[in-house]
Amino acid sequence: MIIAFDTFLLTKRFRNVGIYEYALNLLKQFHEIALGDSSIAVRYFVSPGYSDDVLNGNSHVAGCEPVPTSLLRHHRLWRLGLLTAASARAGADIVFAPCVSVLPLGLVPLVVTIHDVMPKKLPPGLVERGAALRGATWVSAKMSQKIITDSEHSKKDIVELYGLPPEKVSVVYLGYDQTIFNPSPPDGKKREALLTKFGIRGPYIFHHGMVQLRKNLGRLVKAHDLLRSRRNLDLQLVLAGPFGLGSKQLMEAAHRQVADGKIIFTGPLDSSDLAILIKGAALCVIPSLYEGFCLPMVEAMACGVPTVVANGSCLPEVSGRILRYFDPLSEEDIAATIESVLDHSDLQQELIRQGLKRTSEFSWRRCALETLTALTNVNARVKAASVG
Repeated sequence: MIIAFDTFLLTKRFRNVGIYEYALNLLKQFHEIALGDSSIAVRYFVSPGYSDDVLNGNSHVAGCEPVPTSLLRHHRLWRLGLLTAASARAGADIVFAPCVSVLPLGLVPLVVTIHDVMPKKLPPGLVERGAALRGATWVSAKMSQKIITDSEHSKKDIVELYGLPPEKVSVVYLGYDQTIFNPSPPDGKKREALLTKFGIRGPYIFHHGMVQLRKNLGRLVKAHDLLRSRRNLDLQLVLAGPFGLGSKQLMEAAHRQVADGKIIFTGPLDSSDLAILIKGAALCVIPSLYEGFCLPMVEAMACGVPTVVANGSCLPEVSGRILRYFDPLSEEDIAATIESVLDHSDLQQELIRQGLKRTSEFSWRRCALETLTALTNVNARVKAASVG
């Protein structure tokens, strides 16, 4: 089976975004698996000046072959059909697209990952390019041969919203980088340098992920204010991640707390620095209104940090229902949940222990193997239908 792997996401402008990490780690795992399995071959597209260095620096190895093409730089045309045309020219049996917005032309069967249905589930204005994503997701849902999604909750939404048979959608949990996000103590000098750089002077609550409206950070900021006023604690709130839709309004609303050093926006961080700051946190908080999987939650749990999360979408499912949960629409409930964990060291230890146990079930290797199983099944079905 020859798989054409869509590398549209693997360019610098998508770095620090979860779907970039997903695509990159799956491609790495596909490489390793193909080396030991002669029945699988991978063709992935590269274009100098567009593709990230991690692709341009790869050379041909057994089972994996970069396919140079200038077409990749024509973003809209690539999504509207050039991908499937390039895949057919590469002799692919099947196309794997790690995100929506591919228009299948029927030249090669398409398997697509629909991570979530945020544009349909969240109010207008909370999702960047929401209208375009709604249309792209509809096309992917209806015209692909198979859909892969990140959680049972997302599968339920996809099946209901698009009227699909449940067997068309397979759930494959994501992985995370266990060499970086783990409970090992961080380097002391690097940690002190980071704390000094960002002005972190004592205990802090931590959130990481893109700073955007759907992450519900405005309510987290208000919950932090409630907690500080109630307890008179010198407890900082650190928000780490690149800036997205609504970040300007959030920073303007929090300007007083930022000026006083109570709230810190770090901006984007590389994974190693991010892990250091996670490990130093008193508590990690995930107040998102909707998620398809939520890598930041898994990374926080994997670092051995007590974590509390919203009680909606896939978050209870992916976390294994072993954390403490709050109503994301209530600043009071967010503050009360944070307070209850900070006040009980035995609860903190329980959350750490259960979090580490749960995250041991996730890996990029497992994600890749289950994804390949779905691709293999589709390829076999298509070939059987053509013979029949």
